[in-house]
Amino acid sequence: MIAALGMYDPAPVRGANDRFWQAIRARLGHGPETLTRDGDLWEVWQSPDLILAQTCGMPFRTALHGKVQLVGTPDYGLPGSPPGYYHSVLVIRADDPRQSESGFAGARFAYNEPVSQSGWAAPMVHLRARAVQVGDLLRTGAHAASARAVAKGRADLAGIDALTWQLLCEHDPVAQDLRVLARTEPTPGLPYITAPTQDAQTLFDAVSGAIADLADADRRALHLRGLVPIPAETYLAVPTPPAPDQ
Repeated sequence: MIAALGMYDPAPVRGANDRFWQAIRARLGHGPETLTRDGDLWEVWQSPDLILAQTCGMPFRTALHGKVQLVGTPDYGLPGSPPGYYHSVLVIRADDPRQSESGFAGARFAYNEPVSQSGWAAPMVHLRARAVQVGDLLRTGAHAASARAVAKGRADLAGIDALTWQLLCEHDPVAQDLRVLARTEPTPGLPYITAPTQDAQTLFDAVSGAIADLADADRRALHLRGLVPIPAETYLAVPTPPAPDQ
């Protein structure tokens, strides 16, 4: 059996995520003793042994829909986004004098992955709605790496998941070298998924109860407020821009 909570799992909150999984496992009465933190994400998401994992909205709508079950979407209480929703922040260097997206036409854009809703899709939709076409693209492999690329001058701006940005502000000095230029429209957040053979409602109840069971410090560390049922159709309705190589 596999359980993975790697989407918001930087070193400072790994202990809290471990305790969160133990609370879920206790309510389920079964499951792996520890979280999986290695291996290919696509293999984890599509494994027939998957009990619980968190994915991103773009992989769900472009590849995983019909192959996995939605369990529910965590609510992180993000300002300006409805429960269970999130947004991206467009970050630039703190000393960059430009004040609006229009100043970044032709700029170098750093993104984590081409299938990232917050790192690629939402920023591209946001910029194109404002008739801003970026220039060179820099694929970094992670939101934190995109933030560092901007801070070090290897890119001019990047799209960062709003919760990841909060975690960076809390735990990573790189945030001090950056500022938020703009934020995108909210879209459904990163959902928990399970294999087709599992009981998604039982998992929803276990995860929801586990959030309530967490110590206040762990709940604050993970920014967890609750669990929201968001239907697949809502995820599928989110626009998908062309891939970076297009």
